[in-house]
Amino acid sequence: MPTPRTRRDVLELAAAGLGALAGLAGSGAAGPALGETEIVNIVGAAATAGAALQWIMKDQGFFKKFGLEPNIVSVADGSKLMGAVIGGGSDIVVISGFSQVLAAIEKGAKVKLVAATRFLVDDVIYSKRPEVRRLADVEGRTFGTGSPGALLHHMTVALMRKKGVDATKVRFVNIGSSSDVFRAVVAGTVDAGIALNDVYEQQAHYGVHALEDGLVYDELPEYTYQASYASDRAIAGKRDLLARTLAAYGTLWRFIQGPDSKDIFVRARAAVTGSATAGAEGATEWEFIQKHKPYASDLLLSEERVRYMQEINLALGLQKRMLPYEQVADMTLAHEALKLMGNA
Repeated sequence: MPTPRTRRDVLELAAAGLGALAGLAGSGAAGPALGETEIVNIVGAAATAGAALQWIMKDQGFFKKFGLEPNIVSVADGSKLMGAVIGGGSDIVVISGFSQVLAAIEKGAKVKLVAATRFLVDDVIYSKRPEVRRLADVEGRTFGTGSPGALLHHMTVALMRKKGVDATKVRFVNIGSSSDVFRAVVAGTVDAGIALNDVYEQQAHYGVHALEDGLVYDELPEYTYQASYASDRAIAGKRDLLARTLAAYGTLWRFIQGPDSKDIFVRARAAVTGSATAGAEGATEWEFIQKHKPYASDLLLSEERVRYMQEINLALGLQKRMLPYEQVADMTLAHEALKLMGNA
């Protein structure tokens, strides 16, 4: 398999290869003719985890299985995800935080959530300061996250609200991605920060420690990490294409949460990072996935989970009112995808 190439903040992952959609051909569902594939334009966040997942998708042939040839572009700025979907440059966003999507819909954006991607957060709050042991200790200190209202900041504030920590007394610093935040914590440029679980077993190596109440996946299970969304225009005009795309990813979620995926998961992390610690970090993340089953194998995003995310938006001032579930979500594509997965 070729290793995905990086150019600045944009990671372009293009999958080649022609394959038949045998499962769909027998089901009577609309799809490409036998021996043909159809291009789907996908945009996602530029992160190691996402790049590794795309690597697995291609290596295991999950796109090909559903008659898809993906054109995948990953970007570092979450606002560009929505811009690509609304502007028609992309058909769907599959792996993304979505608090800003809800806020955009309130402002008139013609997009909808179409599936759940991952329910459980895998982030941990770390610090290098020996005196910072719990979330309450970060009041009056600097805390590394992403931009205000974006995923890292959003989930951090949600956890602080739950723990009774006054977020207005915390000096949030926009560092960037979770990897960038972790490097800032290790360097001591911030007093604490939120980063991925994959370095959890290497705390001693990096000279940091996880806060006692900083395991976000244990402390905040009601928070929905990632979802998929598409424009109303694409939902109306490209239903079959989007349903097959969701089916391909649903197949991935089931695969990586199964016991036979460890070797390929670790190899994928090593392939996209080239890091000396990629193997250990990939193994740590895989063990987390096996224990917690964080991915949405059934693809469905409930009204209760969407309501909770809107409540956090309201608390942060990102939204002014609670929107009806039907205005922000359309799970009909997810139901169609599940049928395709059953027929494949």
